[in-house]
Amino acid sequence: MSKKNNRKIFDNLVSRTKIYLVIIFILLAILSYLKINMIIPSIIFYLAILGYTYFANNKRRSEISEQLQDLTLTVDSAAKSSLINAPFPLLILETDGNIVWRSSKFITEFANIDINNYISDLVIDIKNEIEKDKEQKRKSIIRNIEIGKKQYKVQAEFAKTKKSERKKVAEYMLILYFIDETEKYELQKENENKKTCVGIIMVDNYEEVMQRVDTEQKTQLMAKVESTIYDWVNETNGILVKEDRDTYVYIFEQRNLEQIKESKFAILDSIKDIVRKDKIQLTLSIAISNEGQNDKEVYKSAAAAMDVILGRGGDQAVIREEGKYQFFGGKVEEVEKRTKVKARIVAHALEELMAECENVIIMGHVNPDIDAMGAALGIYRLATSLRKDAYILTNSQSASIKSFIENIQEEYKDVLIDKDEALSKINNETLLVVVDTHKKSYVEEPELLEKTNKVVVIDHHRRGTDFIDQSILTFQEVYASSASELVTELIQYTQNEIELSTSEAEALYAGIMMDTKNFTFKTGVRTFEAAAYLRRCGVDIIKVKKWFQSDLESYNKISEIVRKSEITHDTIAISSYESQEKDANLICAKAADELLTIGNITASFVLGTMGEKICISGRSIGDINVQVILEKLGGGGHITLAGAQLENKTIEEAKQELIEKIEEYFNEKE
Repeated sequence: MSKKNNRKIFDNLVSRTKIYLVIIFILLAILSYLKINMIIPSIIFYLAILGYTYFANNKRRSEISEQLQDLTLTVDSAAKSSLINAPFPLLILETDGNIVWRSSKFITEFANIDINNYISDLVIDIKNEIEKDKEQKRKSIIRNIEIGKKQYKVQAEFAKTKKSERKKVAEYMLILYFIDETEKYELQKENENKKTCVGIIMVDNYEEVMQRVDTEQKTQLMAKVESTIYDWVNETNGILVKEDRDTYVYIFEQRNLEQIKESKFAILDSIKDIVRKDKIQLTLSIAISNEGQNDKEVYKSAAAAMDVILGRGGDQAVIREEGKYQFFGGKVEEVEKRTKVKARIVAHALEELMAECENVIIMGHVNPDIDAMGAALGIYRLATSLRKDAYILTNSQSASIKSFIENIQEEYKDVLIDKDEALSKINNETLLVVVDTHKKSYVEEPELLEKTNKVVVIDHHRRGTDFIDQSILTFQEVYASSASELVTELIQYTQNEIELSTSEAEALYAGIMMDTKNFTFKTGVRTFEAAAYLRRCGVDIIKVKKWFQSDLESYNKISEIVRKSEITHDTIAISSYESQEKDANLICAKAADELLTIGNITASFVLGTMGEKICISGRSIGDINVQVILEKLGGGGHITLAGAQLENKTIEEAKQELIEKIEEYFNEKE
């Protein structure tokens, strides 16, 4: 303790003594006044007290000083001993890297480790953090680092050095405390590894397959399937519970999740091997999740992930982790469902919803095509047959439907409305029907989704993660060729007989025709049944064909794109259209279609510029899944037809990124 502190303590003691002496003096003065003969004895007595006080104060001052010095030496000794013999590694150094002192524990702890690299990186990080804090409010910084096989929490305490004052440079003295938290991290990791993961395994097309096999083959086939599933589950020490005829619940620990990812769900191919032997199309859908505060929430999360998988056509697996979806498989064409029970149920449910609502608003996706418009007109006719006011939102009109809109403009002038009019007509009692898309970010006017809680989705695309989850009715069948095909089926199964106008029938027919590329791609039995129904409604095929004709200028642009295309992986054509046009995506789509007419081309990708975005159109004859490739770029679609849009990229950057994703696709298939 300093002399200044010693003097302060002694001064406090002296001040109290002076008060006592003043009180004694006053008392003796009063006594001498009352008795004059007591004046001399009082003076002698008071002088004696003064002498004694002086002597006693000097003695006490000396004793206090000695005690304080002893205490200071004891504290300093204890502090030094604690510093030197600290139970954790301790290092004192300057921010320029100069090490001032190491504790004995530090030397022994890191004797076999080259600690210099760790220290230099740590000091740079701490120094940068100190310089960010201009006011120097913090006097310590904590960092977690891994050294060797151990985890340490490093607490850094710092102060400016005298050197910094002389140099007028911000130099600091650091004291680093290395606290071993390896055991804590291992316990956390073990606790994380023991978390419950829940998977749902569903056999796709179970009902259809069972209808197509003989009775004696059913048991044998399912026994093979179940045996394959159980063998796969046993590899991860999981538990499998049969929930239904075609559904299983799979429970396992988090520690086995990485093993499942690395195997890339090989069971999907194993099931297909069984299917090929029995000449029956049978696949699996698998959804796994580890999200939730308890097992019930984890199961619900897995069930939600299964909805996504089924919306993408099945034959896939998905892992939902940290709010993100990771997909595996899905490289074969969707299987057409032969039963029309669902279409009939949805048609009746849609009629009931329309009967209960005040009005109906229909909207498609951004830059609507003829499929979206055809489906919208079909839903419009269904609503008006129930005597409901119905409107179609047409905020934007792309070149692909310009000719069509001109043909129907006069007939539907009170039906086609813009954004402002739609917002003025919508309320809580409005039924909002979304056609040809299921993505919140891709609808023509996302704001409408928030204005009503009655939303219906009708779509044929594989489900993505940005789906409209607040819909009260969803008819999403990825086997279908188009949204127009789905709407045509609904119209056929309504309880009220519906008479389509010629324009509406032609629009629906054109939607099917466009998405199937003249009934070439993704065409099933139900596609032709829907087309036959529309043909009976009076479709003029020649008139529809004219809507798809290109002008000479557009054809020359497409020819130039085809001419400069490049080939990768022997059969994939990639080209670009660099002119900035509003309808560049339409040119790119037609060019991608044209590239597929060339021999040995199994897939094509054409990139174009749309303002600040780069659009990509992907097409395939079925051997290559363009949907999986473009999904990696934030897009989506079908195996044979997909698209994507990239922001803040040049054509060349987008092209290189596309090539990387194509490489990833082929690496995953190996």
